[in-house]
Amino acid sequence: MKALVYQGPGQKDWIEKDKPGIEKPTDVIVKVTKTTICGTDLHILKGDVPAVTPGRTLGHEGVGIVEAVGDAVANFKPGDPVLISCVTSCGKCANCKRQLYAHCDDGGWILGHLIDGTQAEYVRIPHGDNSLYPIPEGADEEALVMLSDIMPTGLEIGVQYGRVKPGDTVAIVGAGPVGMSVLLTAQFYSPGKLIMIDMDPARLELAKQFGATDTLQVGSVDVVEEIMKMTGGLGVDVAIEAVGVPATFDTCQKIVSAGGSIANVGVHGKPVELHIEELWIKNINISMGLVSTNTTPMLLKTLGSGKVDPAKLVTHRLKLDEIMDAYEIFGNAAREKAMKIILTA
Repeated sequence: MKALVYQGPGQKDWIEKDKPGIEKPTDVIVKVTKTTICGTDLHILKGDVPAVTPGRTLGHEGVGIVEAVGDAVANFKPGDPVLISCVTSCGKCANCKRQLYAHCDDGGWILGHLIDGTQAEYVRIPHGDNSLYPIPEGADEEALVMLSDIMPTGLEIGVQYGRVKPGDTVAIVGAGPVGMSVLLTAQFYSPGKLIMIDMDPARLELAKQFGATDTLQVGSVDVVEEIMKMTGGLGVDVAIEAVGVPATFDTCQKIVSAGGSIANVGVHGKPVELHIEELWIKNINISMGLVSTNTTPMLLKTLGSGKVDPAKLVTHRLKLDEIMDAYEIFGNAAREKAMKIILTA
């Protein structure tokens, strides 16, 4: 089979690899039909995730058809269409028992990280019964790919960890795919204001279409000053960092109100400076983490009811064997006006 393989910082190849097989009774082999590229994959390619070693197939999102199942798999059979979760969970360990699947003793985020991932023609999914979801009949598969990672990430780590409540003023720093997912899912909680902050005017315009009440373009205005004007000098109730660089986290520190929350969603490859000398007195909450995907069943229901439409995040569609071109497009997202790319086998 063909797979997109990490070969060290800055290096990747679309090469021939052995097709995966059943290794444990709980495994499921999936023939990938649609996948995508995540910002985390770009962080890996920059060398920000040293646990990823050369030779690893990247990717942790997608949908496909069950090819084979291990003897212990009860919920799936060959031919079943499935949604692949970015997080693998055994369902039995102490962390899984409290729905903290991100820290499963025998799983967590391992696809495209510690084991081969989904940017390939086939992928092995450990603990298939707990790490795959049946695709409802007639469901939009492009929308479902967004439910592998970015939508539950935006909801869990941004909105829920950020404690978004009805009437809140929420600022989202970063209008990339995860920031847009935060924007879409924050609307479940009826905040009063949703302010999107980014450098790219095209993404800010898109954010307005997705429900942002206000937008601020970094570089054309003093973001902190404008936020304080908009909030009567108080700051925002919830500041959500969705980029993963020190400057954006610092913006969140400067705009959060007393009693507010900072929710860090971005993947950081460098240290950030925590201004605890200013924040200690403000009674704020700071949160961060890796998605557990415990909201995926709920998101599947909202998708089925039409309450959310993550398919509108898709801006480009290519064939799976055009993945090298897709990385070029996604790596130059501002120039290419790219949000999410669907790769179809």
